[in-house]
Amino acid sequence: MPTQIPDPVALTQDLIRFNTVNPPGDEDQVCNYLAGMLEAAGFECRKIEFAPRRMSLVAKIGACNAAQPSICFTGHVDVVPLGSRPWTHDPFEGVISEGKLFGRGSSDMKSGVAAFVVAAMKVAKQAKAGAGVSLIITAGEETGCEGAFDIAANEEILKFLGPAGCFVVAEPTANEPLLGHKGAYWLKASTEGITAHGSMPERGDNAFYKLAKAALTLEQFQFDTPPHPLMGQGTLNVGTAKAGLNINSVPDGAEMTLDIRTVAGQSHPHIYGCLCKALGPVVKLDTIIDIEGVYTPANDPWMAKVFGYCEKTNGVRPIEKTVSYFTDASALKPAIGNPPTVILGPGQPEMAHQTDEFCYVDKIVDATKLFEDLIIDWQQTK
Repeated sequence: MPTQIPDPVALTQDLIRFNTVNPPGDEDQVCNYLAGMLEAAGFECRKIEFAPRRMSLVAKIGACNAAQPSICFTGHVDVVPLGSRPWTHDPFEGVISEGKLFGRGSSDMKSGVAAFVVAAMKVAKQAKAGAGVSLIITAGEETGCEGAFDIAANEEILKFLGPAGCFVVAEPTANEPLLGHKGAYWLKASTEGITAHGSMPERGDNAFYKLAKAALTLEQFQFDTPPHPLMGQGTLNVGTAKAGLNINSVPDGAEMTLDIRTVAGQSHPHIYGCLCKALGPVVKLDTIIDIEGVYTPANDPWMAKVFGYCEKTNGVRPIEKTVSYFTDASALKPAIGNPPTVILGPGQPEMAHQTDEFCYVDKIVDATKLFEDLIIDWQQTK
């Protein structure tokens, strides 16, 4: 009896009805559901837990090896909290109204996951006989790509997946192909001093004064690499600062956090060295997050094909664009062989993390067909 392939819109609704707000996440409920569906369609699946109920899922069908690398898709199934504003529709019901599917995760990004899962199931026969298709469905993306980094460090899972020849990140783009995104390099800058009574500050060494001078230095900091033609220049922002325990003591410790967004061509170790030189030995720098940017030029042969299929789907020639936010691709792309990578999914980018989040129903249908086309094209190419 042939496997029943779900409708991608109905599958999006099903996924929305699983509450995977992170924290706590509880992504295992979605991954177990999708694993059963994919295994019934002939896919090999592996489940990976980095903490209780924090499950990611990988699946493959076809060759998926060095001689015939797969086309790989990724998406996350955790969603952000609802916020304080009331929702018009139940955020976990998947209500459809006036051509829009409402719910937390409808755009970011359960519609993207549903679209590539259904597309892979629809063309499983062709993929099984060819280079294949692999799927990486992650937990914990919204809190620093935890699930993706866990997979990237798991040699057994990477060996199971095999290398990828091309990579689709189904984040919300309204089915417009994006060439890449900035990296995130978050640092903690700390200074030390000597405490003393607030009435006798001369007996102490104020750590906050040192930190304040460092912050003013960072206000004038300039990157020594040229701007990227699409991404522009990297950015640096001091996000938080704290010092002292009480008003009548000299603080003996102070720290601030730096949010650096890097562009293609910028080296994080080089930036670290430049900051150390600018701030001097009085400031200690510790890494919080180190996520490289992702970029594939539009003239890459596979990316050119993606642009062609998107033009066919959307009726207009795509514009070469990148985005500032980061995705799981930062963790996964190097681990699966550094394939050309596109960010492409049905969700509405402006609805991510919003109250009354929605995705247009027709975008989900279009994305599924677009992903089918890309999978079949890859089997024929390889």
